[in-house]
Amino acid sequence: MTPEEFREYGKQAVDWIADYLANIEKYPVLSQVSPGDVTRALPDTPPEQGEPFADVLADLERVILPGVTHWQHPAFFAYFPSNASGPGILGDLLSSGLGVQGMLWATSPACTELETVVVGWLARLLGLPGGFQGVIQDSASSAGLIALLAALQRAGRDGARVYLTSETHSSLAKAARIAGLGAEAVRMVAVDRDTLAMNPADLERLMAEDVAAGLTPALVCATVGTTSTTAVDPVPAIGRLCRRHGAWLHVDAAYAGVAAVCPEFAWINDGVAEYADSYCTNPHKWLLTNFDCDVLWLADTAPMIEALSIQPEYLRNRASGSGAVIDYRDWQVPLGRRFRALKLWTVIRWYGRQGLQAHIRNHVDLAQRFAAWVAQDPAFEVHDAHPFGLVCFRPRQGDPLELMERLNASGALYLTHTKIGDRVWLRMAIGGTYTELRHVRAAWERIRAG
Repeated sequence: MTPEEFREYGKQAVDWIADYLANIEKYPVLSQVSPGDVTRALPDTPPEQGEPFADVLADLERVILPGVTHWQHPAFFAYFPSNASGPGILGDLLSSGLGVQGMLWATSPACTELETVVVGWLARLLGLPGGFQGVIQDSASSAGLIALLAALQRAGRDGARVYLTSETHSSLAKAARIAGLGAEAVRMVAVDRDTLAMNPADLERLMAEDVAAGLTPALVCATVGTTSTTAVDPVPAIGRLCRRHGAWLHVDAAYAGVAAVCPEFAWINDGVAEYADSYCTNPHKWLLTNFDCDVLWLADTAPMIEALSIQPEYLRNRASGSGAVIDYRDWQVPLGRRFRALKLWTVIRWYGRQGLQAHIRNHVDLAQRFAAWVAQDPAFEVHDAHPFGLVCFRPRQGDPLELMERLNASGALYLTHTKIGDRVWLRMAIGGTYTELRHVRAAWERIRAG
């Protein structure tokens, strides 16, 4: 494809995306295809000759679009949002156009140095400690794995123990498995019955038991905004226990951390500056930045680099050898890395602090309105804690899962569920880039109608 052909077809592709976003509400939120429908609509063999780009766009419309669940639909209330925005899309396009492989500073200095600057900007926007050093990961799952590897580097592997709760994201238990720790290395801490937050007294009991048995508390994961209900673990109390036992404190704020761009949510950072060894949040969830973009910060990068750095001859170069630059390949599991900082940079520059604050505040306001409507309806009950954009609710009569399946099958909205204790609750996660009050109101009317 020549530059002129790219110009022509690129404009067509951008027009297609713009039309899609402008008309997204006409599609059912949840894809209505059956298993195998997309596969059967595609040829078994690749083309022998190149095909016109117009045919690709036509098949995108005919074959692919019916099989898409529309994450950017304003009535997508299922999982936490996967925000995409115009600036984020364009930043991703620019990154793809440059085609940078930013494994080393030397392979593209701007890729490295922009990332250092932009994660510093984000830290300041969120009120995180000035001494934190950050790096963009693909997801909070990778961030948790890296935090664990750094913790094991510092504490040693023999008898290492990792402390989670039933509400901790499953990626942390998976990280322990990937890191080669047995199931016995993962200790499950009790949660408070009402708040579902980690119980520090039970954590203290488990850590004391392990130390008495000659084992090593290696890492505790405290969550700020759990996936199930957005519970917030008591970071200061957990941090004091980590400090006493020399354990690494990783704070997983994948969803809720970006809310701290608003001063009224600064409380979610309580204890982070004093105790956190690592902290992560996902701009790709709730801060208008296309997937994938998680930011991981560390108070001390040395254990991570010791755990991950390998220096084959073909990667050695004068800049790396000088010690004056960062090679982010040593801050992640894979060697290669995309120029993700461009889309985060574009988003922050387009919206600014005030625009990002307005985005978060709008969704929090919509969630509080929805919770109030549910609370006022005697046919429904609402879970008490809903400080961010997620509201858990349930019908007082009937099967919540049957209601959810009917609603999702309608195509008008998309919900997911969770369990609190032994009861099923429905999750209304409000946070889409294009979600407005009218969409939330229409969803509530549809829910009430059953």
